[in-house]
Amino acid sequence: MTRELHITGDEAADRLLSDDDFALLVGMLLDQQVPMETAFAGPAKLRDRLGALDAAAIARMDPDAFQAAFAEKPAVHRFPGSMAKRVQQLAAVVADEWGGDAGAIWRRGEPDGPEVLRRLQSLPGFGDQKARIFLALLGKRAGFDGAGWVDASAPYGEEGAKRSVADIVDAASLAEVRATKQAAKRAAKG
Repeated sequence: MTRELHITGDEAADRLLSDDDFALLVGMLLDQQVPMETAFAGPAKLRDRLGALDAAAIARMDPDAFQAAFAEKPAVHRFPGSMAKRVQQLAAVVADEWGGDAGAIWRRGEPDGPEVLRRLQSLPGFGDQKARIFLALLGKRAGFDGAGWVDASAPYGEEGAKRSVADIVDAASLAEVRATKQAAKRAAKG
């Protein structure tokens, strides 16, 4: 699956997300309580600090050493302790259940959209909404075409939506997604 992602505004970080399935999965995991660009730039920071972004190696790392790499300035996430733990948990699942191949989550056995959603929801740190957004990202930006992915990712798979990272193709669409999110927050408070 070839994808060309433009999420972070940093060419090297976006290239990693485009080329590496585990990096993309980690970026999605980190996408909470920080700007999207910060979350999705996290995998590149980790790769640069660790020398590689390998699920099995991260899963086996001493948790304190991994957290130290996570917390190094600038920190990968504003909550380096809890998010380092989640990334290690995710890495362990990818290593143990998917043979170190994050892309197998959406490729192994040619799964349909509902099956990929179920697989994503079973991952550490992936609740229903995050799993639906990631499925939409796979369908809209990464060439996943399993039957039923649009409905399984609803409402994020909707064509023309500007709801999530799945809808970002450039700086302008990032601004539109951000505006939609802010409007939704205002409406929820109102």
